[in-house]
Amino acid sequence: MTVAKRAGRLRYGGKYTYAALIVFTAGSLFPLVWTAIAASSTTTRLAQTPPPFLFGGNLLKNLEIAWTDANMGTALLNTTVVAGSVATGTVVFSTFAGFAFAKLRFRLKNALLLLVIGTMMVPPQLSVVPLYMLIAELSWTDQLQSVILPTLVSAFGVFFMRQYLIGALPTELIEAARVDGASSLRVVWHIVFPVARPAMAVLGMLTFVMAWNDFFWPILALTQSGNPTVQVALTGLGRGYIPDQSVIMAGALLGTLPLLIAFVVFGRRIVGGIMEGAVKG
Repeated sequence: MTVAKRAGRLRYGGKYTYAALIVFTAGSLFPLVWTAIAASSTTTRLAQTPPPFLFGGNLLKNLEIAWTDANMGTALLNTTVVAGSVATGTVVFSTFAGFAFAKLRFRLKNALLLLVIGTMMVPPQLSVVPLYMLIAELSWTDQLQSVILPTLVSAFGVFFMRQYLIGALPTELIEAARVDGASSLRVVWHIVFPVARPAMAVLGMLTFVMAWNDFFWPILALTQSGNPTVQVALTGLGRGYIPDQSVIMAGALLGTLPLLIAFVVFGRRIVGGIMEGAVKG
């Protein structure tokens, strides 16, 4: 058998490989399944020992209560706007900055790159007070722009795109475009963006999930009764002398379902983009 035939031959995992995959898959799905089971039960049943491991009959009732009490419709819409805007802005700006640090020559490039990376070492709690003072001065409290604008660019995104473009984008391709008279903006639009598409897809997915699940800054800038995100809205379900744990789980399930739907719809494209980038690299 030739080397080419051996290279193209499909290889199947053994029984231990499939057993390990089943165990890891079950472990990954267990939190989601348990959330659904708890959302279909009652608080009294959840407090019993052992806890329930089968679905109850209160799922629709608890979902309705969580949807109404947490203003979940508005929260889902706001979170979609916030996460989509943050992901889009982070991908676009990080690609521009990553291209500049990877392929352009300018003064203090290394110093500026170290400064960008250094911001990743600063705890976000240190910037909360001055950031909130700035938001209050602009009268943006309880407005979505107070959550969107401070997170439109991330140091991780800039470093991630720089590292990808260093190896994936040939310098000769940029020089050929310059010889043909292409401007910097045209080089980015017609060369950098197509080459960086796999990395942009991965960065967009990670940023969208992080923005969707962000709690620390939104709980300070937004209120549960004004313009809440999902994580802020869920705090309203935990109030009271005895919080209803089943309703809280139902709200958490409502806040998780859009992410699962988005991954089911776009997951193949994202994984395909990752594999495309791996093959090109």
